[in-house]
Amino acid sequence: MSPPTHDVVIVGAGIAGIVCAIELLDQGKRVLLLDRDQPDQIGGLARRSFGGMFAVDTPEQRRMGIRDNTALALADWQSFAEFDAGARWPQRWARAYVGQCTEHMYWWLRGKGIRFLPMPNWVERGQFTPGNSLPRFHMVWGTGKKLAETLIGHLQQHRNVGLLDLRFGQCVNGLLRDGERVTGCHGIDETSGRPFTAHAETTVVAAGGINGNLERVRNNWHSDWGTPPEILLNGSHRFADGTLHDAAAAAGAQITHLDKMWNYAAGVHHYAPSQPLAGLSLVPPRSALWLNWRGERIGPQPLVSGFDTRELVSQVCRQPRQYSWQLMNRRIALKELAVSGAEHNPSIRDESRLGLLRDLLFGNRWLVDTLIEKCIDVVVARTLPELVERMNALQGDDAVELATVEREVHQYDARVVQPERFQNDEQLRRIAFLRRYRGDRLRTCKRQPILDGKALPLIAIREFIISRKSLGGIQTDLASRALDAAGKPIDGLYAIGEAAGFGGGGVHGLRALEGTFLGGCVLTARAAAAALGGRNLLDH
Repeated sequence: MSPPTHDVVIVGAGIAGIVCAIELLDQGKRVLLLDRDQPDQIGGLARRSFGGMFAVDTPEQRRMGIRDNTALALADWQSFAEFDAGARWPQRWARAYVGQCTEHMYWWLRGKGIRFLPMPNWVERGQFTPGNSLPRFHMVWGTGKKLAETLIGHLQQHRNVGLLDLRFGQCVNGLLRDGERVTGCHGIDETSGRPFTAHAETTVVAAGGINGNLERVRNNWHSDWGTPPEILLNGSHRFADGTLHDAAAAAGAQITHLDKMWNYAAGVHHYAPSQPLAGLSLVPPRSALWLNWRGERIGPQPLVSGFDTRELVSQVCRQPRQYSWQLMNRRIALKELAVSGAEHNPSIRDESRLGLLRDLLFGNRWLVDTLIEKCIDVVVARTLPELVERMNALQGDDAVELATVEREVHQYDARVVQPERFQNDEQLRRIAFLRRYRGDRLRTCKRQPILDGKALPLIAIREFIISRKSLGGIQTDLASRALDAAGKPIDGLYAIGEAAGFGGGGVHGLRALEGTFLGGCVLTARAAAAALGGRNLLDH
């Protein structure tokens, strides 16, 4: 066997890989960090994300009068997760995350220079299953781009940067073994086309999940969702293809809960795609009508975002055609429509307080106009007959029925204009509840009819299920060591971030409370580095 030339090889330079490398350099270890992408894409999917982080009992919460605690947060997590009986390590990771995310994720990031918006968002409140009792979604000021660039800066300017070997264009497709021990990895240098091997005392898999591979997504589709949709968009990283899951499994690692995924119901085709079927994930307007393929309001519980993302996906997947329409007017779109990620939130991304204030007061005109102009799934008209005609033209049939759409819109508008005490509609009740929290009131219309002559034109958006994140993965203990089928650590192998299902091979269970993905990357990475330094970060 060749002698190891590095103490640790990390496969994947996303947030998890970067954090782990920083912590290992702190210990003076020799680190080889391999990534398949190009240097300007270091940071992975996180650099394009909103940058939301789930944390408990923070200064931002306290300033808003939010009295949070770990017992309440854990109860919410366990409720939403609906863990199966055999999910021992996911449950242990859930307790560790909730109990220690503020100390070991939030404050660690604050110490690195990360700041958060002063008002936490309240997402995943729960619909039929209780979710977040309180707002816990802390937005990074600067989005995921700022998060990634800040941590990349710490990595590149580290006092021990001479111990770091950072290589790009490295497609890792297998692990090296000496008996039962993992001793490194092998793959292809896609720049030169030559094979390579990398030997190390320890190998850390940080290569993401499976959701960038739509074939794997379909093969692991959860039974609750029936059959996969005919059209499924890709909102994950193009290299998150599950290759390292296969490599870990070949080395004896247990792969669990791959049918648990965090997909979204409101995906549209990306107007500047970087991969086949690339999609954008919309933050769906709460005051829009969510309709099925014929123009019927999906129900009986109307679809409203902010309560249970998985239930939205389930409802759309139950339709005979597994796509949907959201119908709104320009006023609703300006105030409520958003697209997840740094790219479409320039005011927050560029840390422009004036721009953010402008967007809150007058709406994000740039975003709405960009989608209308460039996104093929958006149609606009002055009247309902014209809008329905354009919806059908887009779909290439006559599936959307004008009489049905007119009935749904007129019935809804009639309820909107009733005095508030008589507004007997579940969507309106939920909007009223959302508006009781200041963070949602700023971004949610009050009693806005669809057919409002002062709010035209009408807008319809065709939306598809979009693949996003893997909630399952390589099973790990609280030190991020990969475990075999008997629950024993595999010598020399660790897994972190999405590759590990954000901890334990599925820390979220069935549903995620949002903001726990980036946080899971940080915690699992720090836990691995701490273990390699001979200490425990998390309670065992």
